[in-house]
Amino acid sequence: MTGTTLAEFWARARAEVPMLPASQPEAWAFGATAQQADELLALVLAGVKTGTASSAWDYEAEGEPLPAVGDASVILDGSEEPRAVIQTVAVSVVQFREVDAGHAFAEGEGDRSLAHWRQVHERFWRTHSPRGFAPDMPVVCERFALIYSR
Repeated sequence: MTGTTLAEFWARARAEVPMLPASQPEAWAFGATAQQADELLALVLAGVKTGTASSAWDYEAEGEPLPAVGDASVILDGSEEPRAVIQTVAVSVVQFREVDAGHAFAEGEGDRSLAHWRQVHERFWRTHSPRGFAPDMPVVCERFALIYSR
């Protein structure tokens, strides 16, 4: 299915999952690199990754609304090909230091521990977020369900 447009992918997804909205949702990839996108997508497709975290500062800087329960998203792979549809099932905003072990486990990365989550996410935000990292930074903790994949 190489070269599938977003519109084609969305049409196929809606044909198989009629409860999806008619309007095509935002499409994005996990992580900041093609390799991260592919690795994290693989965890989603395997059913291991059911959560993600974002810097609330980044949403603010980009003027984007926070995710909301019921939102659908098209997930792209590292080549920017549409591969999956997820739906947000829970959202909370907490300080970085308040993210709990349950959320770290839901993210499905590494050994799924809170220590690993903190190490990886601090490094990620220090490297890729315009505002950087702080222990009290607001983190958007999102849980999602895989609705469709190709």
